[in-house]
Amino acid sequence: MQTHLQPKLEQNVCRCVPNFPPTLWGYDSFASFSFSDSEYESYTKKVELLKEKVRDMLMASTNNLIQNIELINTLRRLGVSYHFEMEIEEQLNHIFYVVSKFLNDNDCDLYGIALLFRVLRQHGYKMSCDVFNKFKDKDGNFQKAISNDVKGILSLYEASFVSVHGEDILDEALAFTKPILESSLDMQSIPHHLAQRIRNALILSFHKGVPRVEARQYISVYEEDESPNQTLLEFGKLDFNRVQLLHRQELGELVRWWKDSNLAEKLPYARDRIVELYFWACSIQSEPHFALSRFTVTKYLIMASLSDDTYDTYATMEEIIAFSDAFERCNISAIDQLPDYMKDLYKTFLDLFEETSNIVCKEGRSYCAYYTKEAAKWSNDGYVPTFGEYLPNGATSSSYGLVAAVCFVGMEKFAGIKEYEWLKANPKIANAVKIIGRLLNDIVSHEDEQKREDCASSVECYKKEYGVTEEMAVEEILEICGNAWKDINEECMRPNSTPRPILECLVNIARISEVVYRFDDGYTNPSSVKDKVISLFLEPLALSK
Repeated sequence: MQTHLQPKLEQNVCRCVPNFPPTLWGYDSFASFSFSDSEYESYTKKVELLKEKVRDMLMASTNNLIQNIELINTLRRLGVSYHFEMEIEEQLNHIFYVVSKFLNDNDCDLYGIALLFRVLRQHGYKMSCDVFNKFKDKDGNFQKAISNDVKGILSLYEASFVSVHGEDILDEALAFTKPILESSLDMQSIPHHLAQRIRNALILSFHKGVPRVEARQYISVYEEDESPNQTLLEFGKLDFNRVQLLHRQELGELVRWWKDSNLAEKLPYARDRIVELYFWACSIQSEPHFALSRFTVTKYLIMASLSDDTYDTYATMEEIIAFSDAFERCNISAIDQLPDYMKDLYKTFLDLFEETSNIVCKEGRSYCAYYTKEAAKWSNDGYVPTFGEYLPNGATSSSYGLVAAVCFVGMEKFAGIKEYEWLKANPKIANAVKIIGRLLNDIVSHEDEQKREDCASSVECYKKEYGVTEEMAVEEILEICGNAWKDINEECMRPNSTPRPILECLVNIARISEVVYRFDDGYTNPSSVKDKVISLFLEPLALSK
C-alpha cells in the first residue's frame, strides 16, 4: 500500500525567496490585442498575389543552378520559403543530383560553392565537404588569395556551421574565416549591407539563428542591398506583417489566460515570463498552421517554469517529494497532500492536461495526451544529474523533452505514435538538443544560481570533476555544445525516416537556446530579449507606398 507524505505546516518553514527581475510588460495592453479581419484579409490578398509572381520566379530560376540556389536561400532567409515547400523540395533534389557534375564542368567561386553546400546541408542533403579542397594550397592551408573575397569568406563561414563529425576542413574553415570577417569590419570599402550581414553572422550564424528572428533581421538588411528584388522584399514584408497579426492575437489570448490563472500573484517567488515563453514558441514553430503548437508549448512552458522555480528556490525537500508524488498520480485527489501554495500550481497542471486531452481526442489522437503527460512527469521528477550523466542522459531534468512532446500535439500530419515512441527513446538529435539547452543555460546562469544556493550546475560539476578553472570548464562545455550541433546536423541528413518538420522543430529548440542563452540568461533577465520581442510582436514592417 502506497503512503503519501504530508508536508509540514508552511508557517514553520524558513524559505529563501529569490529576487528575480519582474516582468517587463504591462499585460493589459497585450490582453487588449484585437484581431482585425479586414486588415488580415487585406494582407492575405496581397500576399497571395505576390506569391504567384514569386513562384514564377522560382520556377524560372531553374535555368541557372547558382541563381536557383540563391533564390531558395533568399526565400528561406526572408521567412517565406514555407509557401513553396514542394517546389523547393523538388528543385533541391535535382540540384543535389547534378551538383557534382555541375562543379566539375564549371569554375565556381567560393561564394557559390559555399552557398550550395550550406543550403543543401540545411535541407538534409549531405553534399561532400571535399568541394572546399580547391581553395587550399599545397601545404593544406586555405589560400591567402581568397581572404580578399569578403563575400565568399562570409559564405564559407556560414557553411562551416553545418558540419558533422570528422569534417576537419570545416573546423579549419571556421578558424580561418572568423578573424578575417572580424578585421573586415574596419574596412571602409565594404558596403554597409554586407558589413551588417557580417556583424549579424559573427554574433550568431544563420544556421544557429531562430528563423523568425533571422527573417526580421534579414529583411532590414536585404532592403539596403545594392539591388534588392523589390517583389521578394515586398512579399517578405507583407507576409511578416500578416503572420505578426496572428501572433499578436495568440499572444493576447495567452496573456488573458495567464491573468485569469492569477498564478503570478499566487506564486510571487517565480519568474513571470508568459510573453517571453510565447517568443520561445514562435521561435520553434512560427508558421500560421502551427497555432495549436504555439498555444500548448507556451502554456506547458510557463507551468514547467513555475515548477522549476518552486523546486529550485522555494519548496522544502519534503514538499518537493509530495509534489512529485502527486504529479505521478495526476489525480485531483492528490491535491490534499500539498501545501496551499502548491495546490493552484497542481490544479492548473491538471486542467492543462485535460485541455490537451480534449483537443487531441477530437482528432482521434488520444495517445498525444498520454505522451505529453509522461513528458511533463519526467521534467517534474526533481532529479538533478551529475555532469557525467548530462551527456548520456541528455540532462533529463530540463524541460526540452517536454517542449518537443508538446510541439507534437499541434503536428497532426506528422506526429503519430511512431514519432512519439521515437522521441521517448531519446534519439541522438533530441539528446543533443537537450545538451545544448541545459549547458548553455548553465554557462550564463550558474553564478546567480549559486548565490541562490541552487543545485550545482554543469560548470561547477565539471570544475570539481576535472580540477580545472571556471574559464577552462566553460571552454570545454562550449566544445561539447559544438559537438552536439554536429550530432544534430548528422541526424538531419537524408535518407531519414523521421518527417522533416519534426526534425526542424527539434533543431529550432536548439536554436532558441542559442539565442536566449548565448550571452546572458535571457529568460531570467528578459531585458536581453526585449528588442526581439518588440520587433516580432509589436512593430510591423514599413511597406512601400
